[in-house]
Amino acid sequence: MNSVELAVTVAGSGPGLVLLHGWPHTRRVWERVIAALARDHRVIAPDLRGLGDSARPATGYDAATLAGDIAGLLDGFDLPDASVMALDASVPAAFLFAMRHPERVRRLVLMESLLTPLPGAEEFLAAGPPWWFGFHAVPGLAEKVLVGHEAAYIGWFLEAGTTGPDRIPADLRAAFVRAYTGAAALRGGFSYYRAMPENARLIAAATAASRLRVPTLALGAGSVGSALHRQLSTVADDLIGRVIPDCGHIIPLDRPEALLAEVVPFLR
Repeated sequence: MNSVELAVTVAGSGPGLVLLHGWPHTRRVWERVIAALARDHRVIAPDLRGLGDSARPATGYDAATLAGDIAGLLDGFDLPDASVMALDASVPAAFLFAMRHPERVRRLVLMESLLTPLPGAEEFLAAGPPWWFGFHAVPGLAEKVLVGHEAAYIGWFLEAGTTGPDRIPADLRAAFVRAYTGAAALRGGFSYYRAMPENARLIAAATAASRLRVPTLALGAGSVGSALHRQLSTVADDLIGRVIPDCGHIIPLDRPEALLAEVVPFLR
């Protein structure tokens, strides 16, 4: 559907399952769970546009365009539908895809993100949005400041997103840092933050027109907690909410067994 080249990992056979990573990750964020998920599914895990080994177009980081990327993946693999699992920055696109094309989404799993402007996150946002949202949103600023300091900056988020330093092996941490090193790579990641106002408009329009009819699992952890579930409860017809205890923001790496215990039965 969209003209963008995405690097993709494919594993297993059966019903389709698309895995969408967040920031500052690549598709390798799923490597501790992909083998188990591939026992029952044809798993398709792309690097999002602008990130990892995928192409870095100048535009197209809004949820509507990214939803088109999801449709393009399904079309490219001749899949009429699939389950979709999204973490962090990819959640708005997965949500919008399910809203616009419910016939193409079997099951939806959304993790550790917010869907502005839906109500339900007031407690989470009581002290204001996280500080980096504003820093990343200023066009051109963050990449100019951070070039040459990527390891320290990306490393801080990786450490803050897990419950212990051993949760992300050194080689994977280094791979994530490499994926966000240099002005162009940083800009691709920050473009997701710069699209937030447009995403809020898109989500408001979608939820004003219809409800989320796809069976949905909202998973939280030590960062977002139950806020996403509360937001989705205002628009979803078939919703389960879970919070994984003693777990950091990067659920697939921090608590892969707990993640599988929630999603495998749900996807079946």
